[in-house]
This record gives sequence, C-alpha cells and structure tokens, in this order.
Amino acid sequence: MATAKKTTAAPAKKAAAAKPAAAAKPAAKKAAPAKAAAPKATAAAKKPAAARKPNAAFMKEMTPSATLAAVVGAKPLPRTEVTKKVWDYIKAQNLQDAANRRMINADDKLKAVFGGKAQVSMFEMTKLISDHLK
Repeated sequence: MATAKKTTAAPAKKAAAAKPAAAAKPAAKKAAPAKAAAPKATAAAKKPAAARKPNAAFMKEMTPSATLAAVVGAKPLPRTEVTKKVWDYIKAQNLQDAANRRMINADDKLKAVFGGKAQVSMFEMTKLISDHLK
C-alpha cells in the first residue's frame, strides 16, 4: 500500500510544478498594484494615532470643597490628580474592604465627602468626588 501512494503522488507533484511556472508571470503583475496600495493604508492608519492630544477637560484645575480639601489639600488640581490623591489616602489609611477590594470603607474625613455613606464602590467614589469640585 505504501508503494501505491508514492507512485500516485509523484505524477501529481510533476504536474503541479509545471503549472506554477506558467502562471507565475500573470500573478506577479497582479501583485504589484496590491503592494503599492498597502503603504497608503498603513500611512493613513498611523496619522490619527500621532495626532491624538490629551483631553483638556481632564487637565483643567478645579478647586476642591472644604470637606474634600481635608483629604487632598486646598490648592486647585486636575480631576486626575484629585483621584490619585484620594486613592493614596485610601491606601495609606488601609480603607479598602478586605473581602471586596472594590469597596471603600469611609473614615470620618471620607464619610463627609461620600455624603454620610459608610461604604461606597470605587466607581461611585469618583461620582461623589466630582460633586466636591468646582
């Protein structure tokens, strides 16, 4: 059986080898325009990534309220910096819930910022902080 497979496979290889040699010339002509179009597509894809600028709304300095100033300080800060400072305070005071790290247990300072809530989620926290920024 093994010899039968070898004999049938050999003629197929010879026939297949003869066809690509004849068909290689037209295929090469068709491939050239495709290569010319490819660099244009990649150049267009790179331009939007290079033109991206940071959002000015996030970088605008905002003044914290008196209750939030007890946690982050009284000087005006961008929203991103306020959130970072609140997280630094939470980690320094070990206020994340041990069982569910997404929940923050408020101490006296944060309870005033969180509207009297003893525990809030990290997603709700940013919403409650934004109420204290002007």
